[in-house]
Parts: sequence; C-alpha cells; structure tokens
Amino acid sequence: AGSTLAALAAGSAVVLKPAALTARCGAVLAEAMWAAGVPRDVLHLVRLADHDLGRQLIADPRVDRVVLTGAYETAELFRSFRPDLPLLAETSGKNAIVVTPSADLDLAVRDVVQSAFGHAGQKCSAASLVILVGSVASSRRFRNQLVDAVTSLPVGRADDPRSRMGPLVEPARGKLLDALTTLGPGESWLVAPQRLDESGQLWSPGVRIGVRPGSRAHLVEFFGPVLSIMTARDLDEAIALQNRVDFGLTAGLHSLDSEEIALWLDRVEAGNLYVNRGITGAIVRRQPFGGWKRSSVGAGFKAGGPNYLVGFGSWEPAPHSPVDETVDGVPALLLDAAGLSEAEREFLRRSFASDARVWRTEFSLARDVSALTAERNLFRYRPVRVHVRLGARGTAVELLRVLGAAARCGASVDVSTTAPLSRETTRVIGPFVTSLAIESDAAWLSRIGRPAPDRIRLIGGDTRALAENLYGRPGTAVYDNRVTESGRLEMLPFLREQSVSITAHRFGTPNHLTDGIV
Repeated sequence: AGSTLAALAAGSAVVLKPAALTARCGAVLAEAMWAAGVPRDVLHLVRLADHDLGRQLIADPRVDRVVLTGAYETAELFRSFRPDLPLLAETSGKNAIVVTPSADLDLAVRDVVQSAFGHAGQKCSAASLVILVGSVASSRRFRNQLVDAVTSLPVGRADDPRSRMGPLVEPARGKLLDALTTLGPGESWLVAPQRLDESGQLWSPGVRIGVRPGSRAHLVEFFGPVLSIMTARDLDEAIALQNRVDFGLTAGLHSLDSEEIALWLDRVEAGNLYVNRGITGAIVRRQPFGGWKRSSVGAGFKAGGPNYLVGFGSWEPAPHSPVDETVDGVPALLLDAAGLSEAEREFLRRSFASDARVWRTEFSLARDVSALTAERNLFRYRPVRVHVRLGARGTAVELLRVLGAAARCGASVDVSTTAPLSRETTRVIGPFVTSLAIESDAAWLSRIGRPAPDRIRLIGGDTRALAENLYGRPGTAVYDNRVTESGRLEMLPFLREQSVSITAHRFGTPNHLTDGIV
C-alpha cells in the first residue's frame, strides 16, 4: 500500500501488479482504493500468469518508475529487462542482533526470538543472526532460555488461535530448504528444525551454532525460520561481523552500557537501528523504513520518511528567492576560486545559502517526531561517499554547485570532469575530494564499472549509456536530475537516511542510557 499510495500522492497513474503469492491481498487493496474514490483509470490492477507479459510490462518505455518490494535478485532480473529502468526497491536483509555482557539477557532472548520467528522469519527485517559478545557466548543461562523460548513456540496453521508461528508462504525450496536441512562446516543444531506437514510449508524453528565468519549462514539471506548464532571477543569484532554482510536493512543491539550503545550507533551500517528492543515492526513516520547497501535500490529514500515522494517525480531548476543565510567554509571559498561571471556567482551564492539553511534547520539534526518518554525514535542523516561526474553537456558552474552541496554535508567525493579545474578550485576542494580525473565521456564510461561506485551524481551526461555500461547493476544509484538551486534536493545524494529506535525504560522505569546520543 505504501508505494502505491505514494505514487498516487505524487500525481502518477499506477499499475499495481502484486506477486502471485499475494494476489488476493493486492486485489483487496485495489478494491479499497477504488471504493475510496481513486479512479479506475488512474489505478489499474493486473495479474499476469505469463512471465513474458511481466517482462513486457516492466520493460515498456511508457513505465516511468518501477517500485519493488522483494529480493535483490528480483531487482537484478528487472534491470536485465531494461538496463536504464528507473527502479526504486526495498530488497533483501541479513539482519543481526548483538548481545553484550551488559545486556538484560531475559529481554534479549525475548526480542531475539520474536524478531527471528515472527511471521516464520519471512519478513525482510527479521533477525537471522545473533552475535554473542564475550561471556554471553558461554552463558548457560542465555542458552537455556533461548532453547526454552524457541522450543515452546506453538507452530501451526494461521487459522489456529493457538499458533504463535504460522506456515511459510510456500513450500520451502532452494536456499531456504538447504538452510533448514543442511549444516555448514563446524556447525551444529542447538534446536533442529522439523518438517511438520507433507506440503513443506509448516516447519518448527531452527537455531544453529558454530557459525563461522564468512560462511553461508553468516552472509546469505535464507528468509525463513532459521537463526544462526555467532560469537565475538568484543563489541568491535561484533560490529565488524554485523557490517560484513552485503545487506544493511535492520540491525539490533542489546546493551545497558551507554558507551557501548554510542559506539555501536556510530559504526553499524544499516538503515534501521534498534537498541534494547526487537528489530521488526517499524511504524510509519515514527521509524521510517529502508536500508543501506544491497537492501536498497535507487535513491534510498525511506518509506514513511520526509523524502519518500522525492523519488516519484522529476525536478527542473528555477531561481530561488534570496536566502538570508551565511555562506561559510568550502562553499564560500568556491565563490572566489574560479573566474565566474556575476550571474554565475549569484547562482552559486543563492544555492549555497539554500544549502546552509537546510543543513542548519534539517539535515544536521536528529529529529524525534514521536516525542515518547518510553522510546526514542530518531531520524538522522549520515554523509556518504559519492562519485560526481561532469559530462560534456554540463557546465563548470553546475559542478561547483554540486561540490558545494557535498562539502556542506561533509561527504567525500570522487570527481570526474571533461574540463580541467583551476588550480585554486582544485586546492579548495582537496580536503574532501578523494580522487580527481579529467577524461572524456567515452573514457569515463569505459572505466566506471570497474568497480562501479555505490552512488553517482551525473551532471550533463548520458544516463542511458551509463546504465548500459553498468549492465543495469542495481547496486549503483544514479542521481541524474538537472542541477538546481535547492539545497533540499541537491544535498540528498550525499546523505544516507537512518532511523534509530531505542527503548528508554526497563520494566516501565525510564532510564537515561542514551541521553545526548544522536
């Protein structure tokens, strides 16, 4: 519903094609919207029994955006149909909860089990890893409580009110069946999963121990009721194990040590972070949802967040009214670093003032829209490395405008440009520019995929040619909108959104573990 309603809110007509396994859910959604007054010629519901028809639909150039919720492999498939497909996707997750010796072990067990086996583990945010730090790894208390909690889960059909864990959406197969039946080197079952029906849809939950760094159980998303246990000497090692996976959707920490919490929040790589609570069940607006790395395709704007609708339209430049804001730092130096006309200097001055205003009032702040006493819910922005390319159709002043936005965000950038920069400009941007190349469009296209960067800000370049050279790789987000004066738009490519949800009480008594943590 979220993506469908967002597209409608942005003024787009929508073709809603639910997955085959959720066809009735999609039909109910469409019927509710039609009944609410959405015209049928604006919202279309389709079911496609034929794979070729689905391919034709997605590849049709009349489709301006495709919004996907599903596996990363599905995003790769869609891009193979059409390399330049504008794709917004919330994809896979391989999510871990770290438990340190300072944690409340009773609460940690409860949240691990709920996060791992709610919805039979078939939830993109589900916990499939738990990383036990230090003495927790050898704690008989933690292990016994985990076994008791898992083995006492009533498993049954969804229409049985006694069930706490229902069936899989379809019979287990492929990597999930392998995860339910096969152990890797050094692994053993703490709780062995059991097949409970002939169809292969009903399984009891499984917990494996002895999982090694870099193993299949560590890195591969199984999307089912299998929990893998890893161990770490200290929190630093646990964070490294948590960050090693290709995905970054949700991540959890159980700790009652404020220094551990601050360290973890600063270094963990995921879009939704949870402290001393479960890692599933994000609430719209309170915890805007979306991941990092391979858990997101496209611009990475979070569903339920302040920028989600930005990805559902295109933008054209228009002059801003003058903004009464001080321009300082690198942007101020850029104004005098190159031989600019007065019109170009005024364009940059308005742009950089817009950046400064938005940075001061929004992007530099961690906001808590919920304002709850018992739970902190922070929405914040983190700088990210971006490859900036000025193509033959772009101008030097557009490049300076974009670099000023990057500098304001504190982001590091790699720059490729068709025209040399002045010596003074090169000196000014030196502190945050990791690499600088002067090359033709053809030379840049021939090398950009080896390896491809995660984000590209393309100015005056050929988006289709870039997509073909990247072979439609979903892992690269390309921001190719025209350069504007709006700091609200131009700074977004250099920032990643992150939601942080922290339980701020124990058994109803407020605590102050995270006061001052942003």
